This record gives sequence, structure tokens and C-alpha cells, in this order.
Amino acid sequence: MQVNIREARDGLSQLIRAAQAGEDVVIARRGRPVARLVTAGAGPRPTERAGSSQAILGWIRSHPLPGYARRSAEEIDAAITEERGSWR
Repeated sequence: MQVNIREARDGLSQLIRAAQAGEDVVIARRGRPVARLVTAGAGPRPTERAGSSQAILGWIRSHPLPGYARRSAEEIDAAITEERGSWR
């Protein structure tokens, strides 16, 4: 089901019931979909989202840097200090 923003505002309770029943509810502005109404349990948990810190750390662990690109914290600090020195 697709409704415009005004219809969504005027019939929000009905749309919530439809979403709870499993119906796909899309809210559009000038005929273009801008939002989707889903039940609270329908989406991934915050820790499972693609952009979550856990997902990012997992990706980093599974994609280590090649040896030539690895640097110690001291080397990184020295490079930052050197770069900042060139700003003056």
C-alpha cells in the first residue's frame, strides 16, 4: 500500500495496524516513496546493521591490511606530527 504524507498523517492508526498485519506500507511525497512503515521487530537489531561499530570491526578483522601498509601506533603518531608541522 502506498499513501501520501497527508493520508498517512490523517490515518496513522490504520497504517500502523496494516504494518502490524505484515502489509507493506510506503509513504510518498508527490508520488515518490520517501519512507516505509514496518513493525518494530521487522528490521535488524542495531548491533547487526551494516554501519554499526560491531559490523565495521568485524569487516576490519576479516580484511587485514597487507604487510607493506601496516604501521605501528608510533609510526602513525610521527607521521601526524610531521604533517601538522608542515601546516605552520
